[in-house]
Amino acid sequence: MDVTSISEEAVRRGAAVYSRPVLAIYDLFVLRFTNTFVWKCPSTHTLEFYNQNVSDKHLDVGVGTGYFLDRCRFQSATPQIALMDLNENSLQKTAKRLRRYHPKTYLRNVLEPVEIGDSEFGSIGLNFLLHCLPGDMVTKRVVFANLKPLLREGGVIFGTTILGVGVRRNWLADVYMRIFNSKGVFCNYNDRRADLEDGLSKSFSRYEVTTRGCIGFFRAWK
Repeated sequence: MDVTSISEEAVRRGAAVYSRPVLAIYDLFVLRFTNTFVWKCPSTHTLEFYNQNVSDKHLDVGVGTGYFLDRCRFQSATPQIALMDLNENSLQKTAKRLRRYHPKTYLRNVLEPVEIGDSEFGSIGLNFLLHCLPGDMVTKRVVFANLKPLLREGGVIFGTTILGVGVRRNWLADVYMRIFNSKGVFCNYNDRRADLEDGLSKSFSRYEVTTRGCIGFFRAWK
């Protein structure tokens, strides 16, 4: 599937689920219950991944509620933080949560070329973003190409995604996958680790992918 064949409606469908009521329960329901009991990967592992990779100048894409940025250990007491999402509710909630850092916000579709008038980020985070994007991993890999120019030399792009193939799911995870994919919230039935690695290899010469439960952890360096 080519990225140009994906409709704007399909792109926005994955982001639209993050209404204010959903965001109000997101930390408790998704980050505590679902990650632990459905995807078999407690959020403590994602927080540690942030601690390992987040820099003094960080761009977060697909920001959710800002849970991990609120708790992670930055390399500086005054980090520069930018937030990018296609959902205004998520941007507002996260910006408010991180107001002590005075973050910049950008309403953008990362399946398209990204221009924000800023670059030289030491880290770019893509937590739980890829499985919400329409298309397959061939389509989604354009995200890496679109964001790479915003990284400084030696910078790292990192994130997590729920894989659909090659992971062991319990019955509850099967139910979640079926419901969310049918509604267009997820588009990851065919997402597999090998395709994620191939997508990273198209933009980066150094990268790594690991899995825990149903979740793939990835990072690549410019």
